[in-house]
Amino acid sequence: MSRRGLPRLARWMIAAAAFALLVAALALTLAFRRDMARAYARITVGSELVATQLGDVEYALAGRGTPVLVVHGSGGGFDQGDFLGRLVLGDEVRRITPSRFGYLRSTYREGAGFEEQAQAYAALLDHLRVPRVAVLAFSHGGPSALLFAARYPERVSSLTLLSAGVSSSDDAEQRRADLQGAALMWIYRGDFRYWALTRGLRSWFLGLMGADARVVAALDAGQREAVDALLATMEPVQPRARGAAFDHRAAMPDERIAAIRAPTLVVHARDDSLQRHRNAEYAARLIPGARLVSFERGGHLLAVVEQDAVRALVMQHLRSNGAR
Repeated sequence: MSRRGLPRLARWMIAAAAFALLVAALALTLAFRRDMARAYARITVGSELVATQLGDVEYALAGRGTPVLVVHGSGGGFDQGDFLGRLVLGDEVRRITPSRFGYLRSTYREGAGFEEQAQAYAALLDHLRVPRVAVLAFSHGGPSALLFAARYPERVSSLTLLSAGVSSSDDAEQRRADLQGAALMWIYRGDFRYWALTRGLRSWFLGLMGADARVVAALDAGQREAVDALLATMEPVQPRARGAAFDHRAAMPDERIAAIRAPTLVVHARDDSLQRHRNAEYAARLIPGARLVSFERGGHLLAVVEQDAVRALVMQHLRSNGAR
C-alpha cells in the first residue's frame, strides 16, 4: 500500500466511526424521547387532586374492602405507591395512594417536614370521608407514616413498615447510606440521566437503591420483570425531584415514634444498604408491642425478592387488626 493510501484509509475509518456514532446518538435520542413521551402521558391519568390547607394532594384509589393508606418511597408518587401496594396487598383492600409533598402534582411545601405531610394525609382522608385506615409505608414513606400514626392514633387501625426509614444516625454505615441517597437525589433531577443509568448501568443503579450484586444476580425472570416495572414507575423523574429533595432534608421522627399505639409490624432485610436494618430495630424497640420480622437477604428490593412471604405477613397483620 502506498504512503498516500494510508492517510486515505485512516480518513475513511474515522468518517465511518463518526457516522456510526451519529447513528447511535440519533437512535439513543429517539428511544429516550419515545420513552419519556410515554412516561409523561402515563402520569397524566389515574389520579385525582384535592385542595387542602396544606396545598394540593394528588391521590389514586384502587381495590375494594378495608381502606389502606399506602405511602410511597423516595423517587415515587401515586403510581409507585399503587404498584407497591398492589404487589404486597393485591386488590383485597381499598388502596389509597397519595403523592407526597413535591411529588408529581402534590404541592411542594418549602420548610415543611414529615409532620406536615402527616397532616396532609389526615386532610385527604377527611376529603374521602374515611375515618380510620390501616397504613402501609415503604422506604422513605416511613417517617411521615410514623408521625401520622403518632399524631392521629384514633385514625390508624394498624401500621406496617416495609424497608422503611425511621431515625437519624451519624455512624459510618448511615453516612454511606446517606451518600447513596444523595447520589439518587442528583440522578432524580434529570430525566435523561435516570433513563440512561437505569438502562446502561442497571446493576450499579440497583446497588445505589440498596440491593447488592448478589441480590440482583439471584433475581429470577419474574422478579426482574417486577424490578423493571418498579423502575418504570419512577419515570419521568423531574416532576419528582422536589419531593426527593424534601425527603433528603426533612428531619426524621426519631424518639417521637414512642407515642404510637397502633399494632405495628416492621419488615426489613438485614442486607439493605439504603435504609439500614438499624431503622427496623429502632422502631421495634421504641414502638410499644411492635413486631419485627427480619429477612437475611433481599436488600431494598425485599418486597420483590420475598413477595409471597411479605404479602402473607402483611395481610395476616391487617386481618388480625380489623381488616375484612
